[in-house]
Amino acid sequence: MSNSVFGLVDVPGKTAARMGRPADEAKRKAIVEAASAMFFDVGFAATAIEQVAAKAGVSKVTVYNHFGDKRGLFIATVQSECERMRGHFSLDLTQTGDLRQRLLELGEAMSAFLARPEMTRFEVRIAAETEHSPEIGRSFLDAGPRNMRAEFAAMLGHEVECGRLDIEDLSLAAEQFVSMCKGFGDLERRFGAGIDDERNRERIEGGVDVFLKAYGV
Repeated sequence: MSNSVFGLVDVPGKTAARMGRPADEAKRKAIVEAASAMFFDVGFAATAIEQVAAKAGVSKVTVYNHFGDKRGLFIATVQSECERMRGHFSLDLTQTGDLRQRLLELGEAMSAFLARPEMTRFEVRIAAETEHSPEIGRSFLDAGPRNMRAEFAAMLGHEVECGRLDIEDLSLAAEQFVSMCKGFGDLERRFGAGIDDERNRERIEGGVDVFLKAYGV
């Protein structure tokens, strides 16, 4: 049957272009992985597009075609890290079951993600680069923490709609939950202190209980 029946027209070369998309996605992934490694190791300022291209096995032009410039590439690496974060815990609005247990699991997953050595290095690099280029810090906040706060606030909003929580300021409540779960341990992590798993567990349990006491129905 002709595609024109559905308002589509076969255009020479379009099929080949569609077949090339998986290769383009593979290149994009390789570039982001190479850039992430370099941003972790040497920082934003010392990372050159040419070096990223060589590490990813692509041309410099390919990097520019995908990301525009180094700032666009940096933002993509931050977004990639956020995707990994989502893989550590779910913000699925359709989840059911015991709310306290789900919040505990969320707090534990968040804590485990932040405790990764590479995450600590990344934050240190971003802080160092932000001193010279404030837009780097803003890009990180927008693509990372602020985006995750919005998603968590949306999850809390769903719980409000279901009658399990009573919250007026969802964004503030999301911040409060995260802050209580991270607690003083997050500061210790940033300055090289050892991680106390038992204390982290107590901190998360206490944070969840306080949160539910404040906002539970």
